[in-house]
Amino acid sequence: MEIKAADVMKLRHATNAGMMDCKKALQEAEGDFDKAVDIIRKRGLIVASKRADREAKEGCVLAHAEGKKGVMVSLNCETDFVAKNENFINFTRQILDAAFANMPATKEELMAIQIDGRSIADQIAEQTGVIGEKLELAYYGKVEAEATIAYIHPGNKLATVVGFNKEADVQAKKDVAMQAAAMAPIAVDKNDVPQDVIAHELEIGREKAREEGKPENMLDKIAEGRLNKFYQESTLLNQAFVKDGKQTVKAYLAGVDKDLTVTGFIRFTLND
Repeated sequence: MEIKAADVMKLRHATNAGMMDCKKALQEAEGDFDKAVDIIRKRGLIVASKRADREAKEGCVLAHAEGKKGVMVSLNCETDFVAKNENFINFTRQILDAAFANMPATKEELMAIQIDGRSIADQIAEQTGVIGEKLELAYYGKVEAEATIAYIHPGNKLATVVGFNKEADVQAKKDVAMQAAAMAPIAVDKNDVPQDVIAHELEIGREKAREEGKPENMLDKIAEGRLNKFYQESTLLNQAFVKDGKQTVKAYLAGVDKDLTVTGFIRFTLND
């Protein structure tokens, strides 16, 4: 049936829920205003809209990898008490499982996936009403490679997924995933660092050298040297291996298999 814009606005004013949520509720209620209000209430959308300005800084970060694919999600909430609740963790795991099964391209596509006949977006809004805290799907990422591994740091606040160019020893893969978790690299190798980041680091290097009183004709060379140090600290393959600081991650992998390397990774934390 046709839903009039005036009725949608009336429901919005009564519930403060979103326009599309109001329209869907009216359609489901076949135009019955009171039933539509009940639908909005049952889905927790009134509470969700009232909490839209709250900050969801706590939460649960989970990851899963198997075969040639891996995914990660972070469902955020307002308090650590809720983040540690088993029902909340299980709900996050349901979203993770849906992500792994479907491998959506974006977070928006993930939100549209249905679990038990309802979209993840609707279920998050409903849980906001049930729990009484703002919930937010803060992060979704995926990795596809010849081999993958996931690592979740104890406490569910930090996780990584790493992709490799070929299958390898599980412990070696786990070592690299833990390295990415602990050392927070920004890229796999120096060739993967965005050009704007490189330009920014070079400018910082020049400014620091200038402040130190170095000659103008030496600034670029000094900045390049500091950029190389940045690569060593901030790119996964060039970092010192945490378990053996005398070698890089690249050298460690070569010791496992001379052709083994990392093709990509994702990392998310609630601790930063």
